[in-house]
Amino acid sequence: MTQSRLFTKAIERPRNQVPPFKSQLLKWVGNKQRFAHEIISYFPADFGTYYEPFLGTGAVLATLAPEKAVGSDVLEPLVQIFQTLLDDPRKLLRWYETRWTDFQKDRNATYRKIQARYSKKANAADLVFLSRSCYGGVIRFRKDGYISTPIGVHAPISPASMKMRVDLWRERLAGATFVHSDFEATIDLAQEGDVVYCDPPYYDTQSILYGAQSFSLERLYKAISSAKARGAYIALSIDGHKKSGTKACDIPLPEDGLFERALAVNCGRSMLKRFQMEGKSLESEVVSDRLLLSWS
Repeated sequence: MTQSRLFTKAIERPRNQVPPFKSQLLKWVGNKQRFAHEIISYFPADFGTYYEPFLGTGAVLATLAPEKAVGSDVLEPLVQIFQTLLDDPRKLLRWYETRWTDFQKDRNATYRKIQARYSKKANAADLVFLSRSCYGGVIRFRKDGYISTPIGVHAPISPASMKMRVDLWRERLAGATFVHSDFEATIDLAQEGDVVYCDPPYYDTQSILYGAQSFSLERLYKAISSAKARGAYIALSIDGHKKSGTKACDIPLPEDGLFERALAVNCGRSMLKRFQMEGKSLESEVVSDRLLLSWS
């Protein structure tokens, strides 16, 4: 089946009505908060356990708020943030408030201190504040593991605002379990009738971003194929079109019928490109993901 035919078929399908969920817990480049309800609208109306093996900010998971879910990620401090959210939300709030208070006294010195401490030993307490105070939520690493993103020009949200978000997210994620795991191990758990949503790192140009350094699209396709054979539903957000300098990026689909439908989801302006271009808002730098579905 040709790629154009995949897109034509997708237009004909009815969609579920899912309200947007706008309260963002972590600020993170590439997160799907604004578009999560659109992605979920293509999910089956009824399913078993929901799996999200590239957790990131958990935007799709929180928008869906399923009765039973497993969220996982290779970045252990990120997983620990969500585990603490459920197990000890007051601790999570203390982490944020302590750093936010110091930040008010000396923005630059406090940011550099937190940045250096996290880079020396990755930890959830520093990461939750870095995600809220670094430039545009661009969690960017050098090859030696140092988080190199500079301080953002914006003011991080207040502890009161963070508490509101923590309370709301904890309620919506009550049915979830969070584990530190490679994506293959999580996808392998999915059985007949379960839903797996994959939002891996952008494949073409973002090796500087967390998780992209060792990501393998071939391994992902193999894990998805096995899960599909077990009767699970798999949805995959993958590079659709983005301008990279003068290059338009378009990853070819597998030719073996792994995916039966494809849709374009507009993700807005490229925050990474804006960061690289010193904050300019570029009308031509629009990113659209392909949402690939394993079922018809």
